[in-house]
Amino acid sequence: MDRIDRRILHELQQDGRISNADLADRVGLTPSPCLRRVRHLEQRGVIRDYRARLDPAAVGRGFQPFVTVVMRHEDRATVSEFERRVAELPEVVEAHRLFGDPDYLLRIAVADLAAYERFVTDVLSGLPGIAQVHSHLTMKQVKADAGIPVDPSARA
Repeated sequence: MDRIDRRILHELQQDGRISNADLADRVGLTPSPCLRRVRHLEQRGVIRDYRARLDPAAVGRGFQPFVTVVMRHEDRATVSEFERRVAELPEVVEAHRLFGDPDYLLRIAVADLAAYERFVTDVLSGLPGIAQVHSHLTMKQVKADAGIPVDPSARA
């Protein structure tokens, strides 16, 4: 990946809807080679997807606690089933397996505290192998996901 690819990635993270012509202009290419580079980055899996960032409150998912999970049983079958079921839950917008305790960090998106209580009681607590669930409620979001840092001026 060279400096131009990094500049393309930087620009696309700033504005995923930028036209190819504008992107080419910003990175110093003509449109055809720019589009070829973008397609190559997509095919290699460097660019995974494109999506709109939504206002959680506007779509009824403004309450977003973090949850840590400690597993009681960590055998392969239990962990696999837990992870499969967590991945299927629309309320779980992010899930990470951690080293040590706790075992998992989840970010949940629901409407409000009552919806979260129902989710924990009716859904999360019923997943296999769980010993403890701890809720971490945020006061405010200090920094939103700004994308993966890509230094557009870095050399290959």
